[in-house]
Amino acid sequence: MKKGLLILAGAPLGNSRDLSLRVRDLLGEVDLIAAEDTRRLLRLCSDLEISLSAPVVSFFAGNEAQRTPELISALIQGKTVLVITDSGMPGISDPGYLIVRAALDANIDIEVVPGPSAASTALLISGLPMERYIFDGFPPRTQQARQNYFETIKAEGRTVVLFEAPHRIRETLADAIEILGGQRLGAVCREMTKTHEEIVRGSLTELETWSNSKEMLGEITLVIAAPSAGEISELTPLEIAAKVKELEGVGATRQEAVAQIATEFGLRKRAIFDALVASKIGQ
Repeated sequence: MKKGLLILAGAPLGNSRDLSLRVRDLLGEVDLIAAEDTRRLLRLCSDLEISLSAPVVSFFAGNEAQRTPELISALIQGKTVLVITDSGMPGISDPGYLIVRAALDANIDIEVVPGPSAASTALLISGLPMERYIFDGFPPRTQQARQNYFETIKAEGRTVVLFEAPHRIRETLADAIEILGGQRLGAVCREMTKTHEEIVRGSLTELETWSNSKEMLGEITLVIAAPSAGEISELTPLEIAAKVKELEGVGATRQEAVAQIATEFGLRKRAIFDALVASKIGQ
């Protein structure tokens, strides 16, 4: 029996011409297509004059758990199944993880066809440091949980990329200012690659002012810079110690953790060791 194949395909963020040639070919060749929004996929194919011969089924957050066994069954029967989301890559704040995990458990081969990513696109256009960054999906919806989240990234030495809903961006910026400070640099990237694309760069305070000046619509990616040297100098010994503990928790030795933090935050190693001692005294 022919062996099944799971294909994860990248979809355009907004400009249909960003769909890769490889995905265009695959859409007409596979046995089954699982789309986050079937109507959106059909509209994309119509715009690009792509003819679909395979059945198209919905595969979104609300039915991902129920649909996955059906897709695995098709894969076991030797079919080639393509998963595509509304925009970007499957599994990145979109359905995808469950089917990948299930396919691996069933010894099904997987291929990824790289494509657009809102996270990396926003990072590139933000004008903020991009050599090292973290992507944290959507921040929590409630204010207290959101503020707690910003506390966890207050001393993060890498640029942070987040998704946010348009109706929550004002509250998210307000909470970021409350915890990170209004002077922290950032960028709001709205409707990227679409007709009404808008990129706003500045301090968090400036971004909040902008967000309050107009109606917020469309898909939004928020990019937040790492703290400046001046902000780092204001870190408490407990915050520095927490950063060391975080690195040690993923396998770094004490010396390695201290060296990395010294490099990331522009601190002297002796200052970090002093902070570790002070944090123990203060506990």
